Amino acid sequence: MKTELKHLSPTRKQIDVEIQPEVVRAAYDRISDRYAQAANVPGFRPGHAPRTVVRTRFKDQIRTELLRELLPDAVQKAVEQHQLEPLGEPQLNLENTEGLDQLGQKPISFNVEVEVLPEIQLGEYKNLQAARRTRPVNDEDAERVIESLRENSATLEPIEDRGAQIGDTITANFHGTFPNQPAAEPINVEDVDVALGGEGVVQEITENLIGARPDDEKAFSVNYPENFSAKGLAGKQVDYRIKVSAVRTKEVPDLDDDWAQSLGDEIDSLGSLREKVRADLEAQAKNEAEGRLRTDLLRQLVEAHQFELPERLVADQTEHRYESVVRDMIGHGIDPRNPQLNWDKARDSLKEQASFDLRSSLLLERLAEEEKIEASAEEINDEINAIADASRQSPEQVRAVLTKQGGETSIASRLRNRKALDALVANARVTDEDWKEETEESETSSQQPE
Repeated sequence: MKTELKHLSPTRKQIDVEIQPEVVRAAYDRISDRYAQAANVPGFRPGHAPRTVVRTRFKDQIRTELLRELLPDAVQKAVEQHQLEPLGEPQLNLENTEGLDQLGQKPISFNVEVEVLPEIQLGEYKNLQAARRTRPVNDEDAERVIESLRENSATLEPIEDRGAQIGDTITANFHGTFPNQPAAEPINVEDVDVALGGEGVVQEITENLIGARPDDEKAFSVNYPENFSAKGLAGKQVDYRIKVSAVRTKEVPDLDDDWAQSLGDEIDSLGSLREKVRADLEAQAKNEAEGRLRTDLLRQLVEAHQFELPERLVADQTEHRYESVVRDMIGHGIDPRNPQLNWDKARDSLKEQASFDLRSSLLLERLAEEEKIEASAEEINDEINAIADASRQSPEQVRAVLTKQGGETSIASRLRNRKALDALVANARVTDEDWKEETEESETSSQQPE
């Protein structure tokens, strides 16, 4: 078998392959004899028809079986001979028709195209310059968190001596009909909590329920706006009949030691709560600063190393991001099929980010190779334990799933890339600078369609 490697691009290779006539002839004879032994040909005893007759009668079937027998093995050997690692299945193109029409007399020629990872020449990655800016934490930041904790600790207490007012929560049974759509299925929901004046509550409902008391019955109409979040109600009129079962008001706990102690055994006073909140905010600000620093350095690395990416990987990564965006939209109640959404523009943005992700990942792998970075068995075990804790499974369960899916190799690769990024930061020239209040650009342009 003769082969010749051609470099179509850094990520696309073509191997020209020629299978010699004697190899084709041996397979042709062997397959023909097998057909002759099994075929029933009129005028001949079973299994005794001559090769020439069998080859004429079963020409297409024999040729198909011959190609099925010879080509996959030839492709595999050609790829191994040139030490290629294809991404996905090779694309095969038959060339000479003579070799197919005159089996065993002429060679069979074909070419194979494969996509491969590019060879990355690692340039300068040490002494990159970047600034670390840590957002300062002040007393107002801590108080906002504490106030949020108080709101989360609030309880709803029944009201007996007055009617409902703005800020109260009413629990009621709702029956609604669509006067302009008599055939539409009516609304029947029970024990619905409505925060009067709250976000998402239309004004007509709030106005008609102010002053309500338990066991009151109300009847009124609501004209929902065209842009109402619930698409089934948007732009429609609904006639409601409502029966109130409870009226409650939110009671926020006093800002004192007793409330602070209720938040955890490690907190013994309001003062210690403030200290803990401030420490948590400072740790968060430090982590955010480190994240921005790492992102900045990684962007510098990518911008300094522009190379071709395999189209297959870019397409797969773009599709993965697209599916993630669609899931997020559905989770937020947005219909991704809305014709007003600009998916073409969104896909361009997703493809750009997918290319950045792939290029940065390949560069970190190359950097890990240069720095001789590996993930130890202990580090892999620690990562598996962390996954187990986060997913509330045992390490054995996680390991079993990962083994079946080849996930341990993926974890090792992820750890190597993480350590490579650590090395990039460690070798950078980092200066600590004052925080600047400015609109931080997102790591990517908006990924959701407009």
